[in-house]
Amino acid sequence: MTLEQAAPRVGGSVAGSGATPAPGSLGVMSVELGMPVSSRTGVRLAAPRGYCAGVDRAVITVEKALDLYGAPVYVRKQIVHNKHVVSDLESRGAVFVEELAEVPEGATVVFSAHGVSPAVHEEARARVLKTIDATCPLVTKVHHEAKRFAGDDYDILLIGHAGHEEVEGTSGEAPGHIQLVQGPADVPGIVVRDPSKVAWLSQTTLSVDETLETVEAIRQRFPELLDPPSDDICYATQNRQLAVKEISHDADLVIVVGSANSSNSVRLAEVALEAGARAAHRVDDASEIEDAWLEGVETVSVTSGASVPEALVEGVLSYLTERGYPDAEAVHSAEESLIFALPPELRRDLRAATKG
Repeated sequence: MTLEQAAPRVGGSVAGSGATPAPGSLGVMSVELGMPVSSRTGVRLAAPRGYCAGVDRAVITVEKALDLYGAPVYVRKQIVHNKHVVSDLESRGAVFVEELAEVPEGATVVFSAHGVSPAVHEEARARVLKTIDATCPLVTKVHHEAKRFAGDDYDILLIGHAGHEEVEGTSGEAPGHIQLVQGPADVPGIVVRDPSKVAWLSQTTLSVDETLETVEAIRQRFPELLDPPSDDICYATQNRQLAVKEISHDADLVIVVGSANSSNSVRLAEVALEAGARAAHRVDDASEIEDAWLEGVETVSVTSGASVPEALVEGVLSYLTERGYPDAEAVHSAEESLIFALPPELRRDLRAATKG
């Protein structure tokens, strides 16, 4: 996979506003991890939050494709799991489809950040589609691991959620070797050919703690269980879960900004409750907050999933300010600087257009 270090991208639109604002901007005070946070009525803001490198890459890919090829540009499935991002890109000329059969032959289609199976790539070739693969490089890594384990004839236990696009894409890399495990309750029903040749992989957006619990249950049954060569749960998922723990342990209320079909956003609300928050709610935007949630609430903590533009978080902070809460205190638990290069097929066409 290709990695590039570069300055963070900052945009003004909903789809392009994923950069976390600098401390001190937007009425946000900065608090380093370990510093005491005021116990008075206030708002704490997780850092990091919002867009990860894979999401930013995927959204920019669609934007650049529209600029370069013109509308319509088709996108198989939601490019990322956020309804505001999808709506914004639709307004620019992106057309989201469930299956390639909905794409006219010869048209341009972008594959989402969650990845696709080899069968989808083959279907695209058969229909002479121009494809741009915006699969997150960290998901591609899991695909490579699946192929390697299958090549060594291992039974692969894929920890994840049934029906999630990422699980479908990874499973398609080695359908004869992979079986889905959704949690510890599935472990007693696992059937393998050789208990000494079992490996596990996971969806990249799961709860770290829940995944480890499932892995431990699997290892109890299969002591020779082989681990992936590196963590499958992505750095951004882990960082956002650590960050929400830091702001949740004594919070009256945690608000997680993110869409209902965003696995990592849903997990953040669960992690907040596990970390000690009295209440936690996931919302797509400030319009979904109920005033009743704020009754008797002194401390509100706010975070957002990895596919959420910062503008939506700003809307939540404005909502709280309008109801008498002070400026937010940003609580920093990790720094992120990773940026992924755009898909090579898009970079090639962009270079050609520049030379032309």
